[in-house]
Amino acid sequence: MNQILTRFRVRSVATTVAVALTLTLAAAAGCESRQPKLPSVAEKLRESNVYGQPKIRIGVSTTEPLMGELASGAHVGFDVEIARYLAAQLGFEGDQRIEWVSLATEERVPALQGGTVDMVVSSFSITEEREKQIGFAGPYFVTTQETMIPVRLRDKIRTIEDLQNPATRVCTSGGSTTQAELRNHQIKAFVVKDVGDCVQGILERRYDAVSSDETILAGFLSQHPKELAIVDMPFGTSELLGVGVPIGDPALRDLVAFFLNKSYLQGRKGLSSPWLTAYHRTLGPWLKTPKTQPQPLRVPELVDFDDKAPPR
Repeated sequence: MNQILTRFRVRSVATTVAVALTLTLAAAAGCESRQPKLPSVAEKLRESNVYGQPKIRIGVSTTEPLMGELASGAHVGFDVEIARYLAAQLGFEGDQRIEWVSLATEERVPALQGGTVDMVVSSFSITEEREKQIGFAGPYFVTTQETMIPVRLRDKIRTIEDLQNPATRVCTSGGSTTQAELRNHQIKAFVVKDVGDCVQGILERRYDAVSSDETILAGFLSQHPKELAIVDMPFGTSELLGVGVPIGDPALRDLVAFFLNKSYLQGRKGLSSPWLTAYHRTLGPWLKTPKTQPQPLRVPELVDFDDKAPPR
């Protein structure tokens, strides 16, 4: 009798353990099935306003050497290279799938708001005020505000105080963050459409200095290395350059952020990346200190075209 009771108890314990294990596995499977599935790049692309378009319209500068310029009928420069990379990732590979739209500095926000372009890659500084009007992905570059002068005035213009002198004719482009920064430092400036107009004015002795992003000034320095010089002035501001998109297309913003981050991660792994390739072809040789791609902000988790969903 005792042997029978013992066998019965063993069977009962084994049955209880088996049932508990089955319930545990079922519960785990249920929890796993309730885990939200990560959206894919393809799904996010279908949500964007560019989906199904024969071409993507990208706003760029055509007057900023090294950044965005029209040379011999072709769009060239660092911003243009970044734009081409993003377009290809979005399914618009090759210039035949891109409609380039030339934009001046003050035209960038209105072009996005009015639907003239799908995105803007044009030395576009991310600011709180602009983020109320448009969307931004990035940053993809960190630059600083600098001042460029003719070599002949190198001994006369060296400090912010020299720029504040009413006799110093300072020039900048309208609608830029530099325009606001000069105003904050009580520096009166002639405001023109493009930085190139300021540079031409310096060469013609109509202006004494031009202030803008270091990247933009480096481009003009590369064209006139014997006539112009950049003076390092401590404005104390860093500019985060981002890709502008319409505020009503958050899916496109997420995709651009994802692809910028994809390039960033390649660079972090010590691999060649689209960003590094564009940088070394254009800006790299002309900047005072080497730059690296900054990590983009607010990057969504997406499953890439050639990836599998990561384990949860």
